[in-house]
Amino acid sequence: MLLRMSTLFLRTLREDPADAEVPSHKLLVRAGYVRRVAPGIYSWLPLGKIVLENVARVVREEMNAMGGQEVLFPALLPREYYEATGRWTEYGDTLFRLKDRKGADYLLGPTHEELFTDLVKGEYSSYKDYPVVLYQIQTKYRDEARPRAGILRGREFVMKDSYSFDLDDDGLKRSYELHREAYIKMFDRLGLDYRICFAMSGAMGGSASEEFLAPCPTGEDTFVACHNCGYAANAEAVVTPAPPAVTGEPPALTLLDTPDTPTIESLVELVNDRYGLGVTAAGTLKNVVVKVRTPGSAETETVVIGVPGDREVDLKRLEAALSPGVPEIFEAADFARNPGLVRGYIGPQVLKKLGIRYLVDPRVTPGSAWVTGGNEQGVHAAGVVAGRDFEPDGTVEAAEVRAGDSCPRCAHPLSIDRGIEIGHIFQLGRKYADAAGLDALGPDGKPIRVTMGSYGVGVSRLVAVLAEQLHDGLGLVWPREVAPADVHIVGTGKENQIEVALRLAEELAAGGLRVLVDDRAGVSPGVKFKDAELLGVPTILIVGRGLGQGVVEVRDRVTGAKEEVPLDAAAERVRAAAGRAG
Repeated sequence: MLLRMSTLFLRTLREDPADAEVPSHKLLVRAGYVRRVAPGIYSWLPLGKIVLENVARVVREEMNAMGGQEVLFPALLPREYYEATGRWTEYGDTLFRLKDRKGADYLLGPTHEELFTDLVKGEYSSYKDYPVVLYQIQTKYRDEARPRAGILRGREFVMKDSYSFDLDDDGLKRSYELHREAYIKMFDRLGLDYRICFAMSGAMGGSASEEFLAPCPTGEDTFVACHNCGYAANAEAVVTPAPPAVTGEPPALTLLDTPDTPTIESLVELVNDRYGLGVTAAGTLKNVVVKVRTPGSAETETVVIGVPGDREVDLKRLEAALSPGVPEIFEAADFARNPGLVRGYIGPQVLKKLGIRYLVDPRVTPGSAWVTGGNEQGVHAAGVVAGRDFEPDGTVEAAEVRAGDSCPRCAHPLSIDRGIEIGHIFQLGRKYADAAGLDALGPDGKPIRVTMGSYGVGVSRLVAVLAEQLHDGLGLVWPREVAPADVHIVGTGKENQIEVALRLAEELAAGGLRVLVDDRAGVSPGVKFKDAELLGVPTILIVGRGLGQGVVEVRDRVTGAKEEVPLDAAAERVRAAAGRAG
């Protein structure tokens, strides 16, 4: 492959785009890899398309190596498939919905479990046909409320989604492990730094679930890690170790006069100064009211969430815990319609009588005593005991996770970091097989309900993640596996320098290397050098002033190392750098 910059459809920019917030967005636009069409929608220019296809190639090769077979579904899908599994409504506003000219409902596919299930049902009927793994690499559509960060979070994106079909749970576990190993191989080949974290299944359903997260300061996901036992989990999936139930004589419930205590801090200060309770924020019980909306319904349920007062409610954790329900903040008008809930002074003592569901943090164990709302304006209560004065309707993982919290596996302190999701694997089980009636006829002539796994990789997102993790102050630094070329040859300006650069480019391309050559006339060497650094090809070969002495310069874009080599040895030196010596 030989690309000439004199004819390449490429324009680099010196300034960051005004709407770019993260390095990958800035650099991919500046380097001419992508261009914005609308919020969350981008075009891929020639160099960007090459990188995207190279990433897809790595994904495809590892999927094929583990026994996956590639198919391709349409993106435009009829409603009935998603109606059968309930996801027409469960997905809520995330779906792009549309009607055809006859008024029939369609959607743009956000994911394809239903289609894969229906395909296998239509083609396979015997236990002898299983197991099978099918996958596709295709564009997906999700109506993100706040598309941001360029191609990191868009409304249209390329994803690899695969599905395993097995006859029993042991088979599902084997398929799951095969995918896990394949993901490790593909992400290692791409040179990514990543963590494998326990995760929530969300609208996908199913049981076991893990995320592959790439640590990155700009990541939208929070994850925790234990450096003692290796535990790692997305913050939404962190399990809080519950303390033991409290035994012994419980304290008496006491009402406290607590005017003007709008915050937990002001409450703690007042009750300690006035009543000498010696309580900390962690000994108070904060009660947060939300309304939970079921997708597709106008009705909401009022739910109160109880967490220790030193913690905030993490809405992402709460949403994951209540999925497919969507929690929304309780507004002033909602309180006006619920006079039994005294804003700022809500206690759990009255919730059962009000018919309101009460979910508590796992730290709220039977027998534990709390300072909490007294359900009267300006009144709190001390000695409010779980199991005596109130009975929760269940526990919920909704409190914020903090660095230093105890690891649920070994009790050592957890660290906390930000990351970008690059892959997700699920043991779905039989949710979609049940909806579709997917059975295989067993050896005894009886039907066996098939069990499934679902496995996703964000192919276009990987391009952005590579740019986030692999860049410097000069520009992009692509790993050779996905770079748009093996070598970027720069003819600095004089006619004979460009001629030699072109001759080297043709020789290397004829030998099987992917070559990008800057053969532009009338462009200054400084501009050419800046473009070479910005574009991020792993090896840069400069045909410049040294040509008069019979030498050229070879730069390693990854390490920054530079060396002068004789012109007649340049091609072999580049081939060696690309792993093609000889």
